[in-house]
Amino acid sequence: MTTVATLLAVAADVGLVRTGVICVAVLAGQASIGWSNDWLDADRDRAVARPDKPVVQGAVDPGLLRSAALASAAVAVVVSLLLGIVPGLLLLALVASGWAYNAGLKRTAASALPYVTGFGSLPAGVVAAAPGSPSAPWWLVAAGGALGAAAHLANVAPDLEDDLATGVRGLPHRLGATVSAVTGAVLLLAASLVLVLGPDGPPTAAGWVCLGIALPAALVAALAGTPRGRRLAFPAVMLLTVLDVVLLLAGGAALT
Repeated sequence: MTTVATLLAVAADVGLVRTGVICVAVLAGQASIGWSNDWLDADRDRAVARPDKPVVQGAVDPGLLRSAALASAAVAVVVSLLLGIVPGLLLLALVASGWAYNAGLKRTAASALPYVTGFGSLPAGVVAAAPGSPSAPWWLVAAGGALGAAAHLANVAPDLEDDLATGVRGLPHRLGATVSAVTGAVLLLAASLVLVLGPDGPPTAAGWVCLGIALPAALVAALAGTPRGRRLAFPAVMLLTVLDVVLLLAGGAALT
């Protein structure tokens, strides 16, 4: 997400200094979300013996994670607001969405909402940081929201059984692995189509490349419905997100 935000800032001509501020703000916010997740889920992770979690391995204490999460969230608030009220609050919407998900929304049918809100508000905040505080084009925000929903479905896929065993029943758990995977793949393709067809004028060569890359990424996301493909889905979504932004830069789409 930090890479995406930084690339979007370059595309929106935010300026060198403000691009650096955006990078630091988003990085701090993402760190706070990740650390808060491990802190709040420490007991659940221990219950299912998650081998990929430092808390389960005894490498870090939940109390330290709590302190780190709160400190990095405070940094994110201060640095984000250096950009101004509007861009700052939009960037902080991503942080608030991540914390809301970790704090309990992950257990509800509205579990996708923080991802949609966060991924949609990120480009809006970056573009608003440009001179004159412009509004992000509708297609950029819509694509961000669709990518966010796809990321949620893909991110949960590897942990469906462990989540259910510890009482987590978000939207993907209610839909089931197969339906979630297919839905995520469709959302990936939809996001890429919006990025290609949304900007004014005919699709660019970079846009067609974007669609070409989206097809195999969507196929990988669809494999999240199978046990072997589950851990590949989320990296595929995030890789496609970064590539989409790179192609936006290459195609010269106007973000402001």
